[in-house]
Amino acid sequence: MEKEELTNKVEEPLADYDRHTYADYLTWQMDEMVELIKGKIFKQTAAPRSIHQRVSGIVFNSLFNFLKGRKCEVFAAPFDVRLPLNSKKNEDIDTVVQPDICVVCDPEKIDELGCVGAPDLVIEILSPGNNKKELQNKYEVYEESGIKEYWVIHPNECTLIINTLINGKYQASRIFTHGDKVASQAVEGFVLDLVEVFDDMI
Repeated sequence: MEKEELTNKVEEPLADYDRHTYADYLTWQMDEMVELIKGKIFKQTAAPRSIHQRVSGIVFNSLFNFLKGRKCEVFAAPFDVRLPLNSKKNEDIDTVVQPDICVVCDPEKIDELGCVGAPDLVIEILSPGNNKKELQNKYEVYEESGIKEYWVIHPNECTLIINTLINGKYQASRIFTHGDKVASQAVEGFVLDLVEVFDDMI
């Protein structure tokens, strides 16, 4: 597929019959970040805004400092996370996402291309234009692939919701906001102080 043709196609998710795999993904040369969700192409609508990057930096640094000397590792986008349902072969994987932040505690899931298999914790930071993808499309594949925790941060509203996987289904926490401290069950011992995250935004 030519680059120009592909770029035109990724304005919206492709139809069900246009299924792509990670093997296809590896052949593309594009100027923008794309993700595959159940074989459909989704592209980044625009570069993340400054508020998104500030929040991402604060949360990543908190996790990075906490995880020093521990077996878990934290990664920030762009970082490919392949979510196979059955086979780990490139031609069989049809979901490849780039979470804003993820924590992987099984070193065998890390290879030179990124992560293959479910991270323990995924954090997405909402931006204008990507809310449906994060709240609906990614929610479904994160739940199906067995990601233990999925955090959703809304910088403009200064809120955080934790989706915890229980018996194969996500259960949402209450809405946390400035002044709260939130603890992760997937990354034992990690506590994020939302004063540090949102203090300059209210």
